[in-house]
Amino acid sequence: MADQHQVIIRNASILDPAAGELAPDRSIVVEGEEIVDVGGPELRAADARVVDAGGRVVMPGLIDGHVHVLAYTADLPGAGEQSPFYVAARASGILRGMLERGFTTVRDAAGADHGVARAVREGHLVGPRVMFGGKALSQTGGHGDPRSSGRDVHDHAYCAPHLSRIVDGVDEVRKAARDELRRGADHLKLMLGGGVASPTDRIDSTQFSVEEIRAAVEEAEAANRYVLGHAYTPRAVNRGLEAGVRSIEHGNLMDETSVKLFLQHDAFYVPTLATYSALAEEGPAAGLPPVSHAKVFDVLDAGLNALELAHRGGVKLVYGTDLLGDMHYRQLTEFSIRAQVQPAPDIIRSATTTAAELLGLEGRAGVIAPGAFADLLVVDGNPLDDVTVLTNPDDALRLIMHAGRIHRNSLG
Repeated sequence: MADQHQVIIRNASILDPAAGELAPDRSIVVEGEEIVDVGGPELRAADARVVDAGGRVVMPGLIDGHVHVLAYTADLPGAGEQSPFYVAARASGILRGMLERGFTTVRDAAGADHGVARAVREGHLVGPRVMFGGKALSQTGGHGDPRSSGRDVHDHAYCAPHLSRIVDGVDEVRKAARDELRRGADHLKLMLGGGVASPTDRIDSTQFSVEEIRAAVEEAEAANRYVLGHAYTPRAVNRGLEAGVRSIEHGNLMDETSVKLFLQHDAFYVPTLATYSALAEEGPAAGLPPVSHAKVFDVLDAGLNALELAHRGGVKLVYGTDLLGDMHYRQLTEFSIRAQVQPAPDIIRSATTTAAELLGLEGRAGVIAPGAFADLLVVDGNPLDDVTVLTNPDDALRLIMHAGRIHRNSLG
């Protein structure tokens, strides 16, 4: 827990993501882990540490809605057979790197558990706040099944650091969903279709029956949680949305029929465009097996089209990256990629207010307001004019504050 000291940031141009505007000459008072007051230059806080932003932009910490903090290699089946202690040690570097890039909250989309989230919360690991879902649910032979066609050995022990668990049938799905929720999951993940990193399934396959999907959705809703779904094709995306899945991940191959369903069900779309160019260029060197590398090119060029369809259609878009192994350093390239299609304010909202809405953190993350987490970035440059200023964090991020702790300060 952060100490209950006070910090006041003065001379700040506060970026309001919802309005897409800057409010100059503002002050922010932080106490412990929260923002307690926001006002003008007249705002005072007795005995507070004063940080002068020098008129620079102060914005909420960034949110990445699709990460894998345990994915220290792109060889996910191989990683699942390592010691969980080794995987956790490798995750520490991944988490620290995310915070260094300005991400103060992340949603882990398979693998991280309550232990990772607690270790960050208590300060034993340095990194962003982790919203976790435990292990994703996959059918036999689905995107979360790590076994190759000629290999049947699989460590089913829950402590093995595989990102998924294999379940078949409504009863198994329901029981596994309840088990993940019992372990404190903030959300559940279903593999609704084929994927790149899995060894035996086709990208264009659909996975889980509609009844199985609905069983997981029912259990999540009963616990006031939600389901996110891995899917690429219109068929896989649409089945998930019709069954009540709250957010769709990737969706590179979706079409106009999917856009209509997103709007009809008030669902969220989380493109992860950064990972495909990364996998195409660096995947083999990062451990991606050849069979998976070949599948990257089935979805690589379609991602921008899906993003444009969703943006033009008014779908709620959330920032996500899905990077693996040594490619995590490319986490901020998603800003540059999306800038080919979206205006800067929309991209910023996807990494702040819209992401917070999806994660159930409205008013707490992605905003600068009393009662919000004290997650703050002081930026050289104006991301509303050019969002790519955020892609050079070593120069652009003059201060990084997470939950009231100052992680970096080069303001003097």
